[in-house]
Amino acid sequence: MPLWTCETCGAQFPDGENPPAACQICEDERQYVGWKGQTFLTREALSERHCLAWRDDLGLTGIALEPSFAIGQRALLVPLADGWLMWDCVPLATPEAIAHMRSLGGLKAIAISHPHYYGALADWSEAFGGVPVYLHADDRQWVTRPHASIVHWTGENHRISDDVLLLRTGGHFAGATMLHHARGADGRGALLTGDIAQVTMDRRFVSFMYSYPNYMPLNAAAVRRIAAAVEPLAFDRIYGAWWDRNIAAGAKAAFAASVARYLAAIA
Repeated sequence: MPLWTCETCGAQFPDGENPPAACQICEDERQYVGWKGQTFLTREALSERHCLAWRDDLGLTGIALEPSFAIGQRALLVPLADGWLMWDCVPLATPEAIAHMRSLGGLKAIAISHPHYYGALADWSEAFGGVPVYLHADDRQWVTRPHASIVHWTGENHRISDDVLLLRTGGHFAGATMLHHARGADGRGALLTGDIAQVTMDRRFVSFMYSYPNYMPLNAAAVRRIAAAVEPLAFDRIYGAWWDRNIAAGAKAAFAASVARYLAAIA
């Protein structure tokens, strides 16, 4: 039986003779069903049309599908003591990409910011012996392919290692998560935000949305909550959701200025 991947958001669904009737992530108001209707690819068809490419993204190794697929997801590797944590996920795990990951030292954990990046989390976990996949429990309802490796953590933060901390900020989703890497950016600290706080095109600010494709802004209370969650952290760099959408330095001041600018704009 094939596994199925949503062509619009990249979520993977359990195996079955026929594709799913719908993708609940795309039917949610934060996403959308493609203009030609809901379509799915088998894992085999996806791997025939796309490959996985590795590249550096401001000092972190990243991986994404080429040509771009779904919402253009890219994952980043954050160093742990004995391997790597994959931050966010991509919709495909190929033998070649798995072999390259092994050559880098192996995958020890996966952590994902929100449901639009769940992708092929089960395939990546299984390829490395069932490594844990950290998803916030508040987003449990959006898991499209349940798997034994998923750790539905609760509360406001979850520590992966002495310098890697998951932080529930909420906003885009109830369980929306950022990752703080204390030793990132050459020891100055890095914040990996996905698009919970999305780096703007000028790469000087971040902004906040409830839905990006449907142009629904986030409310003031949610933005203030994100700001309060981030404020105690030390960081000089922000990694956004797509290639090169990063703030290389001065990111903490940029984040505070972004919050003030956003709240003023929606007042």
